[in-house]
Amino acid sequence: MGKISLSLLGLMTLILGTGVWIGLGLIGTAAGLLMLYRPNLPFSKLLAQQTWNTLVSPEMLALPLFIFMADLLFRTKISEALFSGLAPWLRRVPGRLSHITVLGCTLFASVCGSSAATTATVGRITAKELISRGYDRDLVTGSLAGAGTLGFLIPPSTIMIIYGVMAEESILRLFMAGILPGLLMAAAYMGYIGIRAYLKPSLVGVTPPSTTLREKLVALKDLGPLLMLIIGVVGSMYGGFASPTEAAAVGVGGSMLIGFWQRTLNLQRLMEAARQAADSCAMIGLIMVGAMFLSTTIGYLGMPAYIAGMIEGWGLSPFALIVVLLIFYIILGTVMEGLGCIVMTLPITLPLVMAAGYSKVWFGIFIVIVVEMAQISPPVGFNLTVIQRLTGDSMARITRATMPFFFIMAGFVILIALFPGIVMLVPDMMSRP
Repeated sequence: MGKISLSLLGLMTLILGTGVWIGLGLIGTAAGLLMLYRPNLPFSKLLAQQTWNTLVSPEMLALPLFIFMADLLFRTKISEALFSGLAPWLRRVPGRLSHITVLGCTLFASVCGSSAATTATVGRITAKELISRGYDRDLVTGSLAGAGTLGFLIPPSTIMIIYGVMAEESILRLFMAGILPGLLMAAAYMGYIGIRAYLKPSLVGVTPPSTTLREKLVALKDLGPLLMLIIGVVGSMYGGFASPTEAAAVGVGGSMLIGFWQRTLNLQRLMEAARQAADSCAMIGLIMVGAMFLSTTIGYLGMPAYIAGMIEGWGLSPFALIVVLLIFYIILGTVMEGLGCIVMTLPITLPLVMAAGYSKVWFGIFIVIVVEMAQISPPVGFNLTVIQRLTGDSMARITRATMPFFFIMAGFVILIALFPGIVMLVPDMMSRP
């Protein structure tokens, strides 16, 4: 079995090292393993079967719809509305307008599902505006990098859909499980910003003029379209009126209405969003096919059971196992983007975690958070690249500014490992008769 493991690592390193797409690399690795160790197994038929089973899964239909919704919203004035609607309420809060980034990302994540789209949409207004008002540049970029990752954790989430399909777990339960951790992490970010601003008031510029209650209430109208969209998408799912796929369709329709109402969406921009969504879905679909094919292959070769037995021989406690996996994913995230981390490791790590007593839902939230950490880990962290395009800062400076939020996320992983009920509270409560 050690020979098979070395062959897996060698083939994957060799193929992916040539720069081919991840999906093709996974397919090539699986095919190579089968030809080496199971030559009598018709891998072409197995690949065709896995391709069909993966792409016709009902749960997968929600993925392109949520991606399309994010691309539509990126072409609206949602980011401007978030700033104008939230600013009057935060002028006297410790940290003042710095919190707009976190709150804006939290709200936008509730209808987006993409970390990069959340970062780009909220950041294109907040980053420039806050820096121009004298707010500390590193605090602005760091908070945007950290809060932008909430696009994966707060439902709906494209990563949760992919995990749910691979792990054969309910997408809706995963969405429910992400609510409380997402809100707590947003609160942790805001707490850190508030403490930094309290200790060093110069980080948040001059004190802005106060606003009346009437001005605050009037400003809320700018948030109206987004809040209605959140109610339509999230409320329909948790109210039992719609499945995740149906809620995604509601979100697409609502996003179109917002775009046409704001006069930012026309037929040309609609087609641009559709093409962009199609490109993203094709890429993700190919990766999913490759991941499922590789998962089936290593299952035939008996690798998960072998590795599980080997790690069991180490005598690790459940908590120690989670710490080891956290370190493993942090290291992996420095050289690979988040989706690749999931699809390449899930067939091996999921059985280990379940054997340690954690549920599939809990591990789904764990892996989403560590994927978020990969999003802000250099040199591959995609959120860092997005922020660099927005601000023009060097990657080294953005990375330094992001580190406090990276460590907050790492600490949060330890917290949910010690108290799994944080993750399971909402799904367990919603499932009670």
